[in-house]
Amino acid sequence: MVQKTDDPRTLAERTREFIHAEVLAVDDEFDGDVDAAGGDTLREKLQAKARAAGIFAPHAPVDCGGLGLGMVDRAPVFEEAGYSLFGPMALNIAAPDEGNVHLLDQVATAEQRERFLQPLARGEVRSAFAMTEPAPGAGADPTALSTRAEKVAGGWVVNGRKWFITGADGAAFFITMARTSGEPGQPGGATMFLMPAKTEGLTVVRHVGTSDRSMLGGHCEVTYENAFVPDDGVLGEVDEGFRYAQVRLGPARMTHVMRWTGAARRAHEVAVRHVAARKAFGARLSDLGMVQQMIADNEIDLAATRALLREACQELDEGGHGRKSTSIAKTFAAEALHRVVDRAAQMCGGLGVSTELPIARIAREIRPFRIYDGPSEVHRWSIARRAVRELGGNA
Repeated sequence: MVQKTDDPRTLAERTREFIHAEVLAVDDEFDGDVDAAGGDTLREKLQAKARAAGIFAPHAPVDCGGLGLGMVDRAPVFEEAGYSLFGPMALNIAAPDEGNVHLLDQVATAEQRERFLQPLARGEVRSAFAMTEPAPGAGADPTALSTRAEKVAGGWVVNGRKWFITGADGAAFFITMARTSGEPGQPGGATMFLMPAKTEGLTVVRHVGTSDRSMLGGHCEVTYENAFVPDDGVLGEVDEGFRYAQVRLGPARMTHVMRWTGAARRAHEVAVRHVAARKAFGARLSDLGMVQQMIADNEIDLAATRALLREACQELDEGGHGRKSTSIAKTFAAEALHRVVDRAAQMCGGLGVSTELPIARIAREIRPFRIYDGPSEVHRWSIARRAVRELGGNA
């Protein structure tokens, strides 16, 4: 039996070996399409192998079977897992489950931990986080939340519509954000509810077609029609949902950065190997100045991403909210890693946009990161407002 280790470097190396030995070939065979590769059957198979390798659930609390790594320590492990589009799923660190594990660990009652957190951390079930709504509901502006929960005897009745809910198809339960007071556009008044998928009135209507294909359970439209939640299904305190969302979203943005850094690094490494071997115009492509600039710019973007990530993770580990540092790191990383993959495609020419190499599918998967968990424009607005408040008065 493999012994667990507290050394993140050893764990990262073990993860690297596992991804290369067990995961990359499946990723390549099915072009990163998780449904074509077997969906939950593949997940269960890979997770069993990850358990045997001693790398399963590095983020989850030890009392739930995880390795209990903090944000700084998990970064290199998550990056190695992200080297394959299926790697996070194999280690049970894919979105949205990874973020939901963190949220439940911070907020759930003892009974909720046993019922929801433990099976999720052990990989026995999947979950979904249901906040995003069609316009004019909650999106980049969460205060537009329009799904309602009305108090009734013994619990709450939820009515509303969500969409782009990642992992909804096949999820065992949903963490649902609903308005319990106030009106859309007003701060506060949101509550989180733990709702089993079998809840009467909760329906996964359809998959919303998107460019990415590596997310198990898709991105779905979900409706709530008089869906009843008992009082013990309230996660945390009533009307405190927006505060709890920040507990989840800051760390979740950083773990996205970790995983996508791994994917972008793979694209970069594939491209560098290609230009080092390919000859044109009487020289290796890697000897040409314009290609060298792309290689150097990729190295700079990867290094800067890791530096900003580490700063934000350090703040989170020390108990800070990290609102500014996580916004900066997320915004920079989403754009920098997209640049890395785009340059990698350019270096490889036609191969870079083909299925012969993994670069095109990585580009397909990484592009939405500039939108979800806060579009770059919203993060810039938040960063600027905070700077003006700190340096120039009210904003």
